[in-house]
Amino acid sequence: QVQLVESGGGLVQAGGSLRLSCAASGRAFSRYPMGWFRQAPGKEREFVARIGTLGITTYYADSVKGRFTISRDNAKNTVYLQMNSLKPEDSAVYYCAAGPNIAVAPDYWGQGTQVTVSS
Repeated sequence: QVQLVESGGGLVQAGGSLRLSCAASGRAFSRYPMGWFRQAPGKEREFVARIGTLGITTYYADSVKGRFTISRDNAKNTVYLQMNSLKPEDSAVYYCAAGPNIAVAPDYWGQGTQVTVSS
């Protein structure tokens, strides 16, 4: 069992930066690929980024590639999402997720953190 708690969301102007954190409980953290997803009002939840268990392999949605960076610290049971050059269309609730099939069907989800980018 893994419990995930996101933090770091907030209001930022377009072009600004935010860093999201996701703290995980449970000893199994380092066994799971981790990911970030987001959901804007009236839209379906969409994939943002994922990272392998060792923090070496990463993959990004085209919409955030070159602007967002996912990383993890297994010693701290934490995964991060550094978001730079933010755009109003990045506004959404951001969710942390974990599981062996992270790309398709994560097993565990956080409660989400709101990111709002003003123009």
